[in-house]
Parts: sequence; structure tokens; C-alpha cells
Amino acid sequence: MSDHPSITLAIEGMTCAACVSRVEKALSAVPGVTSAAVNLATKSARVEGAALAGDLVTAVDDIGYGASVIAEADSAAQSERAARRAEKAKRASLIAGILSLPFLIGMAGMVFGVDLMPAPIIQFALATLVQFGLGFRFYRSAYQAIRSGSATMDLLVAIGTTSAYGLSLYLWLISAHAAHGPHLYFESSSIVISFVLIGKWLEERAMSETASALKALGALRPETARVIRDDREVMVPIDTLHIGDHVTIRAGETIPVDGKIIKGGASIDESMITGESLPVRKMEGASVIGGTVNLDGLITVSADAIGAETVLARVMRLVASAQASKAPVQALVDRISAIFVPIVLGIALITGLAWTIMGADSETAVMNAVSVLVVACPCAMGLATPTSILAATGVAARYGILMKDAASLERAAHVTTMVFDKTGTLTIGHPQLTAIEGGDPSAVIAIAAALEAGSTHPLADAIRHEAATRGITIPTAHDFALTEGAVLATVSGEKFLFGNPASLDARHISLGPFAARVEALVRDGHGISLIADLTRKIPIGLIAFADPARETSKEAIERLHALGISTVMLTGDTRGAAHRIAQELAIGTVYAEMKPEDKAELIRTLKAQGAVVAMLGDGVNDAPALAMADVGIAMGSGTDIAIDSAGIALMRPDPRLAAAAISVARRASRTIQISLFWAFAYNVVGIPLAALGFLSPVFAGGAMALSSVSVVLTALTLRLWTPRLVTQTQSPASGLERTASIA
Repeated sequence: MSDHPSITLAIEGMTCAACVSRVEKALSAVPGVTSAAVNLATKSARVEGAALAGDLVTAVDDIGYGASVIAEADSAAQSERAARRAEKAKRASLIAGILSLPFLIGMAGMVFGVDLMPAPIIQFALATLVQFGLGFRFYRSAYQAIRSGSATMDLLVAIGTTSAYGLSLYLWLISAHAAHGPHLYFESSSIVISFVLIGKWLEERAMSETASALKALGALRPETARVIRDDREVMVPIDTLHIGDHVTIRAGETIPVDGKIIKGGASIDESMITGESLPVRKMEGASVIGGTVNLDGLITVSADAIGAETVLARVMRLVASAQASKAPVQALVDRISAIFVPIVLGIALITGLAWTIMGADSETAVMNAVSVLVVACPCAMGLATPTSILAATGVAARYGILMKDAASLERAAHVTTMVFDKTGTLTIGHPQLTAIEGGDPSAVIAIAAALEAGSTHPLADAIRHEAATRGITIPTAHDFALTEGAVLATVSGEKFLFGNPASLDARHISLGPFAARVEALVRDGHGISLIADLTRKIPIGLIAFADPARETSKEAIERLHALGISTVMLTGDTRGAAHRIAQELAIGTVYAEMKPEDKAELIRTLKAQGAVVAMLGDGVNDAPALAMADVGIAMGSGTDIAIDSAGIALMRPDPRLAAAAISVARRASRTIQISLFWAFAYNVVGIPLAALGFLSPVFAGGAMALSSVSVVLTALTLRLWTPRLVTQTQSPASGLERTASIA
């Protein structure tokens, strides 16, 4: 990772992939730049390196485009800029359509043998307004392209429409009968420009819609917060909050900060942040995320993160970064498009010369050459990939799947093997009681809870939770003593030990009737703790515990298998615990008792065998494996999103989202392939037809605009994607399955 922060620029004036190539070339030439990625769909550039922002802006301005720095905290403004561009393009296309309407009426009349074309002077006036008024942008861009020695779509449009306009003007001026002279082609230049402008409007409108993810996220942040200061509540601007402030949130209000509930409880709607559709009940001590909604309670939250450090701000940066990045396939398309325009200029020149050599009049030769120029504009090729990336990352974010960059999205589409960490990924990450044996289970739990009263161990929490669930009154323990593997204390005048089997063996206490059960439970990967009466030297109770699989883990594995992806589980846990979970979830390949470096080495081996590997882990001790995998997927829960070590982050601890991430990546990949196929096919078919005289400039312009719009609309179908998740209707068992008590 670079030591220098990346700089994101808003780029104005780009119209095609050739423009992208020019801007990238200019930015890459600035001293200190290590990489530059320009995105046509988002009209932005992401630059890495030590270059100064001012130098980058100057470099872009020098080649005829506009540039401005996008502040990191202001990434959501990209959506607003897209909306403004769409509105501006709408006005231009509307005016062009009105001015070109008489030409369309005249062309319709020609079909029915009626001359409805305006008089030449009116044609000239209308076409001039469109050509040099609304079309001036093409001349400005073409001039900059020529000055820098490059070729762009705007250069093609400028040359093509100017040729049609100039030919019409020439034919009109040399005609002796102005009212009944030869057919003019003012309609070609005017309608082609109108088609291009309408196409641009539809593109910009689609871009504005696909950028709605950022706009929606930005709207979650409230402007004010109710803070407790000097023992009273005051409303303050959110920008004035400090870490540690106590913020009160009433029912129906949006939580303005990340923090912990210190008073009260409420159901929290986290759907816009995590994608979780059901409200989450949270009480004192629970963490909350800024931007989520308090549905039904009064809570006070201690602020742990504000401003740019909140989960919401980090999510917005991640989505903006992904949408501004470039997929590897796009680099190839950009290179092809960069040389495509000069080739088209050559074909147009050859077309005109060939028709002239074959004896055609200059009018026919020019019109066919113009048709080639107009039909070949490479807009569709330049838009195919970035629009799909934009739509896919936006819809994925809506469901709690955050793509760090476009390359991760592209690689995820080709995954063949999914590797899972176990603890905290496929399992809930903390122990739960699985069996209570020996006499009265409630009495066993009461004694165990008394001995574990002061412990912070996760097992102690599970025991206390079980006692609370059963409504058991926990007796008071005295004379505590800690030894290896056990705790000793006096409860109701009797001395007890609570510890593992080895601690009983160290005191020469036989497991007695529990021996076979202990052996079976250990073999299946359960942890065992026993209660022994130290006076009588006998065990009186057994508590088994395990880290259970998440309710959604089995469905996640089934979904991946349905996608044709093999599954592997890696864990540092014991073989018994690993095989128990693997058998429950139907995971075929299991590796247990592995260190972090062992996990990374195994992934390296899988890749060497030809597998495309995705790794799902918690992003902390799994960081080496996440980095080694082709696609690292970090599963976070709210404030602990491990985005640094993985290309994809899941906003809630649901392994089904890993399958959903693969699904949306594959859908995006198919969409890109379809769009690129039709974009290339359009040019492969359209250019020969235009060169052979089968396409007039008007139809060529319409087809060119239609191709770009069709590519964008195809990309927009990605917004209809939803993860195929089965709703969990079964609630977890309220109590434990008890085995028969031992007499």
C-alpha cells in the first residue's frame, strides 16, 4: 500500500474511451504519480502517488478537460454532480429535439411522397443553431484533441456533421433555384447531433441513477444531534460532536454517531447499513452504528466514533472507491478504443476515395464517409464495463456487501473454491452449553454459576445466561481458589471444584459414571467442565459446551455448492471440533489445528493447483490468508469491518452474503460480456454497412446513440439483482436438549 493518500478528481468533458486514455496518459505523466485510473461512467479519476493535487488539475486542464478535487469526506457529492450533468444534458437534448423537429416532419413526408421539408433558408437557420450552438461542445473538444495529437468521439462527430453541413451549404449556394434546388443534407447534421445529445442525456440519467447508493448513504447522516451537556439536552450540529459525548436518541430518530448504549434499549433498523431487513433489539452495552434508526425506544449513546471515522463514512468511501476504480478488462477495452478512432478516420477517408474512384458524385462519397464517422463512435465500448461496475457495486452495497475495488468484483466472478475460517465465521464465535448432566440440571447450573461468579471467561457468560434463562437464584460462593484448569470455592458450606477432566484427575477424583460420556463428547469436539464434591471426592455434574454453527452457515454452503464452488474449512481449533462443524454443514475438506501462516500456505497450494480461491474470515488472525487468496472476503459486524485485508467486506456476520457476493459478481461479469459483445458487434456490422452506402448519416447517428443507451440500460438491469437468501423461519431452541440424569 502506498504511503501517500490517493487523490480523487472529478473530470469534466469526457465523452468516450479515447478521452479516458488521454486523461490517464496526462495524469500518469505528472511527476510523483504511481498509478492513475480514469472512469468514464463516474467521470472521475483516482490517482495514487506523491503528486500534488494542483499539478494533477493543471495536467487535465492543459489537454482540454476540466478537473477538480473531490474531498474524501464529500464523496457522496458525486451523485449530485451526476444529477446536475443529467439535467444539463436533458436541456440540451430537448432544445436540439425541438430545433430538429421540422427536419423529422420533412423526412416523414418524404416517406409518403409529400414535400414537407422547410425552405432552404429555414433549414440553414435551424441546422446552424444546432451545429454551432448546441454542437459547439464537439468543436471545442475536437480542437483540444487535435492540439494534443489524439482522436476522440467528439472529433468524429465534429468532422462527420460538419461535412454534412458543409456539403449542404455548398449545394444550396451553387443552386440557381433556392426554393427548388437539389436535396440538402442539413437534416443529417442536425438530427445526428440531436441523437448524440439525446443519447448523452439518457447515459447521464442512467449514471445518476446508478450513483444512488452514495446518495442514499449520504442521506442517512442527520444534521443535528441531541447531546447531554450540563445535565440537560441540547441540539447541536453533528459536526460539533466529540468522542465521549452522551447523545440521546428518541423513537423514530436516526442515530448520529457510532457508540455504545449506556442507558435504555430499543429495536434498531440497520437495513441501510448492513442489509439486514429485520430490526435488531439492543440493550445497554450494545454497539450501535450511526445512520441506523431507533424504532421504538429512548436510548442514550456514548460516542465512540464521529465524522469520517464512523462506519457510515467508511462505507461511503469504500463504495465511492469501488465505483471509481477500473476492472482489468476495462484497461484492454480502453487500449482498443484509443486506436479505434484513428482507424475509423482512415476507413472514412478510404470510403470517400473509393466511392469517388468508382465514379460516384462527391455528394454520395461524402455522405458515405460521414456515415462511417458517425456510426463508429466508440461510446458503447467505453461505457460497457464502468456502468456495470457502478450498478453492481451499488446494488451489492444495498444488501451489505462492500466491494473494495472493481478488480475484486471481476476476480470474484471466477472463484472456484471458497475457503472458510471456522470460529466466528461459520460459528457464532463464543461457546454455548450443549449438555447438562448429573442429578438436577438446575442444581448443577446453580453451583457452576456460583463458582464462576467473578469470571469473565466466555464459558462463564454462557453459564450465567443459562441460569438467567431458567430463573435460577445463584447462591453465594466463598473461599475462592484458582488452580490450573479449575476453580475451587465453598457453596452452602460444601467445597466444590469446577474444572476440566485433567483437574479432577490431578486430585485423584475418578470420572466414574461420566467417563464414557466425557470421552464421546470430547471426540465430537465439545469442551467439558465437571463439578466435583471435594468432601466426597466424586463428580456430581457435567457441563458440555461448544461453539455452534450459525443458523445461516448451512444455507451458505448449500448455496455455494449450487453455484458449483467447492468448499474448504481451515481452523486452529481441535480436529474433533472442526469435523463436528464440517459434518453438520456438509463441508467436504477440513484442515484443523492450523496456524495463521499455515492457512496462507494452504491457499497458496490451492492456487498452484489451478483453483481460483476466495477466503472468508474475520480479517484479524486470518489476515495472511485473506491477503493470499485471489479474493479476500472479511466478515464484520457493524463497527469491525476488516476492509484493509480483504477485497470484499460483509457488513453483517452472515456467511450467506459470501455466496451472494459471488452471485452478483457473476451477474456483473455476464452483463459486461454481453454489453461488450453487442458494442463490438455493432461496430463490426455498422462500419461496413455505412462504407457500402446502406446507412445514411441520420440512421447511423440514431444507431450510434441507441448502442450507447442499450449498453447503459443493460447495465441497469443489475440494479434488479437481489440475493437469493432463504428467510430463517425457525427460531433457535429456547432450551437445551437434556440427557437422562445419572442415578
